[in-house]
Amino acid sequence: MFDSLLDDDATTMAARIRSGEVSACELTGAALARMAEREPAIKAFCTPTPELAMAQARAVDARRARGETLGALAGVPLAVKDLICTANVRTTSGSAAYRDFVPEDDDITVERLLAADAILLGKTTAPEFGYSGVGHNPLFPSPRNPWDLTLTPGGSSAGSGAAVAARICPIALGSDGGGSVRIPAAHCGIFGFKASMGRVPLWPGCRDERYPGVSSWESLEHIGPMTRSVRDAALMLSLMAGPDMRDRHSIPCSDVDWLGATQHLPGRLRIAFSADFGYVAVDPEVRAVVSAAVERFAAEIGAELELADPGFSDPAAAFGALVAMESDLTGMRQMMAEQGSAMSPHLVAMLQRDWRA
Repeated sequence: MFDSLLDDDATTMAARIRSGEVSACELTGAALARMAEREPAIKAFCTPTPELAMAQARAVDARRARGETLGALAGVPLAVKDLICTANVRTTSGSAAYRDFVPEDDDITVERLLAADAILLGKTTAPEFGYSGVGHNPLFPSPRNPWDLTLTPGGSSAGSGAAVAARICPIALGSDGGGSVRIPAAHCGIFGFKASMGRVPLWPGCRDERYPGVSSWESLEHIGPMTRSVRDAALMLSLMAGPDMRDRHSIPCSDVDWLGATQHLPGRLRIAFSADFGYVAVDPEVRAVVSAAVERFAAEIGAELELADPGFSDPAAAFGALVAMESDLTGMRQMMAEQGSAMSPHLVAMLQRDWRA
């Protein structure tokens, strides 16, 4: 029974726990059992937190027994990308320089989800400081795609995407400065969402200049939900959004009812689709599969589909310069001198380049 319950989305799980149909301890135990079963193959988690998870679950069950109102994520298992700070839980950012780093504070997003009674299963593997579209890093095995273990789950939120796709947990936190939520969501067949800049505040992480490397991506970075259902992403967004004075980029609350918007289809839409944006080399098989999926999606919601060719040029060079601009090059170069071969080769190459305006 409890193993099959893990196939529900977070919204349903929380409702069943609030109703007493299932306990938080039972659901957390099932999630940890599934982690033990599937983790050796997919390697999504770099720092599992089973003891903490069960303690949090017991606290949720005790509050329900006392008749207290439980949060919107009551007893729901949650995974958190290892670039996102978790108080008293190791946060390595995939770097040897932070191998034993234990933050004093939760990131704002973690703080808000835990306040809604989510259960932290652990930290998920990511490439060093998020500078890659896959999961390779100097500390831990690279995560594998649950659908095909010979393939990558994408990145940089690699472990979060794999954990959700493997149905170890229904929701996870990822971070995105250049596709790092959306890429693994696409690779793993789940839903990933990058909100407008400042909609979801974040701190400390890339907003904290005390930590070179961790503080990279500053004005590019977003934290976003990775889920199996769209309504779970809307629920997470509704819980995480809202200003916080610790994040200078955070913006006022929106009056949009994100969760309510998932309850009905919008009016007739026109959807533009480009398989290659005018510059990307796309494998013919991938083009055919994606095009068929887009056509089916448009037909199911009654949308008008238009094939578009925006004719973009390859943004790789410009994006590289933007990333370098947002990196603490001085601090990271000092780290490179100290870490030597322990630093990822692609990071070393970036730091050795003479970036000039």
